[in-house]
Amino acid sequence: MGHARTLSIGLSGLQGTLVEVESDVSNGLPAFAVVGLPDSSTLQARDRVRAASARSGVHLAQRRITTNLSPAFVQKHGSGFDLAIAVSVIAAQGDIDPSGPSRTVHLGELGLDGRIRPIPGVLPALMAALDSGIRRAVVPEENLDEARLIAGIEVTGAGHLSTVLHRWGAKIAVQSRHPVLAIAPEPEQPDPALTADFSDVIGQQQARRAAEVAAAGGHHLLMVGPPGAGKTMIASRIPTILPDLEDAEALAVSAIHSVAGRFDARQGLRRRPPFENPHHTASTAAVVGGGAGIAGPGAISRAHCGVLFLDEAPEFSSRVLEALREPLETGDITLHRSRGVTRYPARFQLVLAANPCPCGKAWGKGTDCTCSPQQRRRYLTRLSGPVLDRVDMRLGVGPVDVNRVDADPAESSAQIAERVQAARDRQRERYADHSFSINAQLPGPLLRTRFAPTPQDRRLLDHALSQDRLTLRGHDRVLRLAWTLADLDGADRPTAEHIGTALTLREGDHR
Repeated sequence: MGHARTLSIGLSGLQGTLVEVESDVSNGLPAFAVVGLPDSSTLQARDRVRAASARSGVHLAQRRITTNLSPAFVQKHGSGFDLAIAVSVIAAQGDIDPSGPSRTVHLGELGLDGRIRPIPGVLPALMAALDSGIRRAVVPEENLDEARLIAGIEVTGAGHLSTVLHRWGAKIAVQSRHPVLAIAPEPEQPDPALTADFSDVIGQQQARRAAEVAAAGGHHLLMVGPPGAGKTMIASRIPTILPDLEDAEALAVSAIHSVAGRFDARQGLRRRPPFENPHHTASTAAVVGGGAGIAGPGAISRAHCGVLFLDEAPEFSSRVLEALREPLETGDITLHRSRGVTRYPARFQLVLAANPCPCGKAWGKGTDCTCSPQQRRRYLTRLSGPVLDRVDMRLGVGPVDVNRVDADPAESSAQIAERVQAARDRQRERYADHSFSINAQLPGPLLRTRFAPTPQDRRLLDHALSQDRLTLRGHDRVLRLAWTLADLDGADRPTAEHIGTALTLREGDHR
C-alpha cells in the first residue's frame, strides 16, 4: 500500500486549473474520503469509482483510502474527476505502476459498470492542460473529436476503465465496450447562413444598408417599425454577411459552446459567427449567464463574436436589458456566485427589434392605433436611455412600398458579404499593431487622436455635441460609424459626408 498521483483539470467558466489528484492507501478501518473542496457531484465519485473498479477487474483495498484534490482551496465541481480518482487510487494500492499516469491528465465520468462517459468542457480543459505544460491526456471516446482540435497534446480516447488500467500495466482483461447512453448536446439554433439570404428581403433598402454597415464594423443596431415590415428577417440574415471567424475567435467560441454542452466537434472548430435569439420571456440568468454554484454561460456569451438578437425588445424584463450595459462596454461578463467568480467573454453584436407601440400600428399617421399616448410612451421607455446610448444605429423600418419592389432589386448575401469582407480587411490592416481589429472596438483615446477626422470634417458632429444631442459616448460611436462608412467606400479617412451619414444613423427617429 502506498501513495500515487495523477492529473485532472478543474474548470471555472473557461478558466482551467491543473488539479493534482493524489491518493493514499494506508492501514486502518476501511473508508474512502475525498478531500480538497469537492462539490456533491465530485464527492459521489467514491461510489462510482468503487463499483467501476470492481467491474473492471480491480477491487479497491479494504483499507483507509484518502484522495486529495490539490490545490485544496479551489472549488472542484462536476463528475469529470472520476477517472483521475480511480487511476490514482488503483496506482496507490499497487495494481499499476504509480510513475506511469503521474504526468497525464485524465478526464471522464465513470459509470457503475466501468464505462467512461463524456463530459462537457473538454476543449477548454485541454487548453488549460497545454498551458500548464502537460502533453498527454486520456479522455472519453465520445470527446475524442473535440480533444483532437487542440494541437500539441497527445490525446487517447477510452471507452472503459479497464482499457485505461490495462494501458498503465494492470494485469486485467480489457472489458468489451458497450455503447454509452450519453446526454445529447443541446440543439443549436439553425445557422441562418445555411437557410437564409438577403435576397429574400423585399424592399427596405435603408434597413439593408444599415445591416451592412453594422456587419462591416461590428456595430449595434435598433430597428423600430410595425409588424411585418421585415425587421426579424433582416436581423436573422446579418450572420450570413459576416466573415468567418479567425483561429483565436473560433477557438474561444468553440470553448464556450463546449462548456455549455452545445458543441459538436465532428465539424471541427466553429467558424461561422454564432446567432442567439432568446425569447422575450428569458430570465436574466438565461441571457447573461448564471445558475447555482458555478455560473454557466448565457446567451450573450454563446453569441460571442456573433449576433445577439432581441426580438420584441421592449417585452424583455428591464433587469435583462439593464444587465447588458456592462458587457456592451467591456466585451465580457463576470458572474459572482456562492462557489466562485466566473468570467466569460461576451463581445457580441446587439440587434434589437421593436414595435412602435403595444398594438404595433402607431406608424405614419397612426390612425389605426388603439394605444393611448401614455401607453406608447411607457412602451418604448422600457428601453432605457443608458441602454439606447450604447446602440450605434437607430432605424425606423416602415411598411414595404410594393410600387418600388421591382425598382430596387434585392442583392444576395454573397454580394453584400464581399463588401463587408473588404471593409473588414481594411480595418484589420489599419489596426494590425493593436489588440483590436474592427471599428466598433476602437478605443476613445485613439479615436480622438491618431484616428481623429479633421476639425472641419467633424464640425457637424461637434455642433451636435455642444447642443446636448449626443453624449460623449455617442460622439465616439458616431466616429466609429463614420470610419466603417469610409471603409465601405474605400476611403482612407472619414469625410464630412461620412460623419453626417453616421450622425443621421445615430439620431434616427426610433420613437
